Amino acid sequence: MVMSSSIAFGIDDPVSILAALSNIQEIAQSSQAVVILSGSMTGSNATAYLCEKNDSEWTVLPGFFAAAVGKHGFAAPGEKREGDGKSPTGVFTLTIAFGYAPECDTKMQYRQATADDYWVDDPDSPLYNTWVNGKPDAKSAEKMKRDDILYKWGIAVDYNKDPVIPGNGSAIFLHVWSGPGSITTGCAAFSEKNMLRILRLLDPGKNPVAVMGVPDEILKLTNTSQE
Repeated sequence: MVMSSSIAFGIDDPVSILAALSNIQEIAQSSQAVVILSGSMTGSNATAYLCEKNDSEWTVLPGFFAAAVGKHGFAAPGEKREGDGKSPTGVFTLTIAFGYAPECDTKMQYRQATADDYWVDDPDSPLYNTWVNGKPDAKSAEKMKRDDILYKWGIAVDYNKDPVIPGNGSAIFLHVWSGPGSITTGCAAFSEKNMLRILRLLDPGKNPVAVMGVPDEILKLTNTSQE
């Protein structure tokens, strides 16, 4: 059955949203989710929930927390573009954690970022939306070891990865914010305490995902998956 996108859920009901997305493969195969919900397509403030599935039932773990998203809010499903200042709407797998330290308290695959690591954000480069070691031959690339704390701890969101479509957005992460009320250029960010909480919780054996967006827009994905 196709879920009607006219059914509305609030930003305080991540369990109902996850249940409504059950026909999406990434949700069906997952038993852990970081759900990042906003009440506005143009706002940069959101709320994050950590959810787990047991016996086919999703539950919310205690302690939701604030998140910062794109400075221009969320892009509608499929409409994220490079440089638009918007976070993507959708369901995305989470596979690689990263940070400045040699090690991290996480079960996730972890990669230390060094001064020689870059994430290519040049749509004209064949390395677009990939992490490379060594200065790439590209017009632009993001340093993975910054001069601030933003990438001190993070997780790469598997957005625009299979296939990589030039211009559809790159370098989407969950990472540390610069403070309450801050913004991102398209990622989702949290306090360092909460970023570390996410890293400690996530287990690759549970196929963790990030669910991001405004509830009504997220629910449109249930129609798309049936087309």
